[in-house]
Amino acid sequence: MAKQKSDPNYKVIAENRRARFDYAIEDDLECGILLEGSEVKSLRVGGTNIAESYATVEDGELWLVNSYIAPYEQAKMFRHEERRRRKLLVSRKELSVLWNATQRKGMTLVPLVMYFNHRGLAKMKIGIAKGKKNHDKRETEAKRDWSRQKQRLLKDHS
Repeated sequence: MAKQKSDPNYKVIAENRRARFDYAIEDDLECGILLEGSEVKSLRVGGTNIAESYATVEDGELWLVNSYIAPYEQAKMFRHEERRRRKLLVSRKELSVLWNATQRKGMTLVPLVMYFNHRGLAKMKIGIAKGKKNHDKRETEAKRDWSRQKQRLLKDHS
């Protein structure tokens, strides 16, 4: 994240760490999320999961599908549905780029991280990604291991 640690409002809510392992992420995009009141309160408390979720462009709108936001216990009357489809807010130009990537190029829209920005608004970072094959995953892991080993060797010799 490109935000300062000292910012009191900036807070990571959920992170999809598996996404970078399963997908080759070519580009990412920040978008807003249309939430209900009890969902925002639940996000502030914690208890959300975006690991199994994905984004899709349907009927000229961007949707987040299968994300989990835990129910907010204090909300008695206006409870939210935990796994409902949530609308993601992007500009028309960004939406057309996402539509082209998914429909023409066969890319996938993967949620990378959900967070509160410096103004306290819930945002999501979406990655435009291509699925990795098993040999690609092994190659990525081998590069990561070699860079770790290289750092250890440099540290030991200095």
